[in-house]
Amino acid sequence: MVFQLIFGISGLLVSLLVIAFFILGERKILGYSQYRKGPNKVGIMGLLQSFADLMKLIFKSKIYYFQSRSYFSLIGIFLLIWLVIVYCLIYGSYYGVVDSNFSFLWVLVVSSFTSYSLLCVGWGSYSKYAFLGAIRSAFGSVSFEVCFMCIVIFCSLCYSSYCLGSCYYEGILVFVIFPIVYALFLICILCESNRTPFDYAESESELVSGFNTEYSGIFFMCLFACEYIIIFIFSWLGSIIMSGGGFLGVCFLLFNMLFFMWSRAVLPRVRYDYFVNFFWSVMLPILIVGFFLVVN
Repeated sequence: MVFQLIFGISGLLVSLLVIAFFILGERKILGYSQYRKGPNKVGIMGLLQSFADLMKLIFKSKIYYFQSRSYFSLIGIFLLIWLVIVYCLIYGSYYGVVDSNFSFLWVLVVSSFTSYSLLCVGWGSYSKYAFLGAIRSAFGSVSFEVCFMCIVIFCSLCYSSYCLGSCYYEGILVFVIFPIVYALFLICILCESNRTPFDYAESESELVSGFNTEYSGIFFMCLFACEYIIIFIFSWLGSIIMSGGGFLGVCFLLFNMLFFMWSRAVLPRVRYDYFVNFFWSVMLPILIVGFFLVVN
């Protein structure tokens, strides 16, 4: 238990450090994609901009004692923080000596609770638009969870284990099926992390920042940081699934994170009914066919 706590804290610290520069890189790419410069004033080439924003948000505060529904929003924020800590525990344990035999399943279990935190945050924001975005994301997560569960089961059949430390596969099918599964996995993690083109919880152009409209200070920072930590954890998970770690895994990790930045800068938001039809009519049949190919 002590080792798991140490690895979890280490994983959280590494994740926080990574997302500080990930946010900076994303703002730089978004800037250059719109023919402007990103952050470049704080520190050398803007390297300290994320830390300056962190200090600014920490010293802001909001009084909640006169709003009874605001306690639901606090519950949602604390639930999201707890889920991120469990993600970091899985991430840290992978590089330690206490990797669970069911770590892949734990990722699936934790991801299923994310929609509950978004619902609490949207309900406690006292904004019908924020609540609409939270409900839309929660219903979309049902479609996402089905396909993500199929991907977990498919990879576990290939690796004959639910342990992330056992992710290696030697066979000809890896060159045929895994690229397709990997592409579907990227679509799933875009949905899980509420990123463009599946950012139905936020929908900034429609709902003015969506479910986090009424949040400021430390609470907005928690929502913002947890979203990016989830992006980092799932990018790492995709690299483990495809390569099993090592130098090739680092390359996949960098590609996944660049893919998140590129998708936000380039891709338009997909209409909600198209999104649901794609998950149930296209992605799910492809994964079922993959099951039969692996089993046979």
